[in-house]
Amino acid sequence: MNPPAIQIENLVKRYAPAKGATGEAAEGKLALNGVSFDVPEGSIFGLLGPNGAGKSTLINILAGLVNKTGGKANIWGFDIDTQRRNASRAIGIVPQEIVFDPFFTPYEVLENQAGFYGIAAALRRSEELLAAVRLADKRNAYARTLSGGMKRRLLVAKAMVHSPPILVLDEPTAGVDVELRRQLWELVGELNREGVTVVLTTHYLEEAEELCDRIAIINHGELIANKPTRDLVDMAREKIVAVTVSDDLTAAPAHDAFTKVDQTATRGVEITYNKDKFSAGQVLAILQEQGLTVEDVTTREADLEDVFVQLTSAEE
Repeated sequence: MNPPAIQIENLVKRYAPAKGATGEAAEGKLALNGVSFDVPEGSIFGLLGPNGAGKSTLINILAGLVNKTGGKANIWGFDIDTQRRNASRAIGIVPQEIVFDPFFTPYEVLENQAGFYGIAAALRRSEELLAAVRLADKRNAYARTLSGGMKRRLLVAKAMVHSPPILVLDEPTAGVDVELRRQLWELVGELNREGVTVVLTTHYLEEAEELCDRIAIINHGELIANKPTRDLVDMAREKIVAVTVSDDLTAAPAHDAFTKVDQTATRGVEITYNKDKFSAGQVLAILQEQGLTVEDVTTREADLEDVFVQLTSAEE
């Protein structure tokens, strides 16, 4: 079995307090509190959490932009403290912000980035990468003239100039329309099939559920889940039945078997129940016992968003 692409052990980051801070603020903000997990080689690994949970701090530590307070992190087997240069060459970071000189062409952006890594001109892959991210026809256009989706794809190419085995994408589809999101995920999928390990943070939970092999969730700087995606979704014990009845509802139905009841229309109601204790048939039978005639019914299994809300709200 191959060693993990990334190993994180008891990672801690406490930011220095603001000048003149008192009370708890005088200790500084604890952004990461003993986080530990491995990213399997060759996987698409999701790193999720609410805003301010510590995801970007963790990524910035891996990128060498933030110094950790404690713990260890290895990238492709290289310690980020003692083997920083090798660790940096093993990882490519696609940041949330679009960062490159707008007066350079895409080709020049990639050539300059390759130069920063000391890659000889004969070994550079600028043309190949532009073709891979479908920007070959924009080779000589000023970067400032590219659309938002093109700029995102250029950032991916920029992160891959030194052929790192690991690619980290920090909220890559923020502000990108549906079609460009689809194109970006196709590109990420192609890179992964070629052997690149991908670490992804996103607020689009349906994307994480569809793309990721494994997902870790961070909240308040602590790891609260780290499981294969299917196992994480299976953690949700709730199921939802959406029912349309024949007559207007004067009040939403109630029963001890119902975890939650939401009236969605004058004749519509969504009933949440624990699928380990009850079945959809039992829920419908309860409604009939209460004198309601069911005209239409649909059911919905819990998804990653349900699990995410369940886990993060439990931490509040």
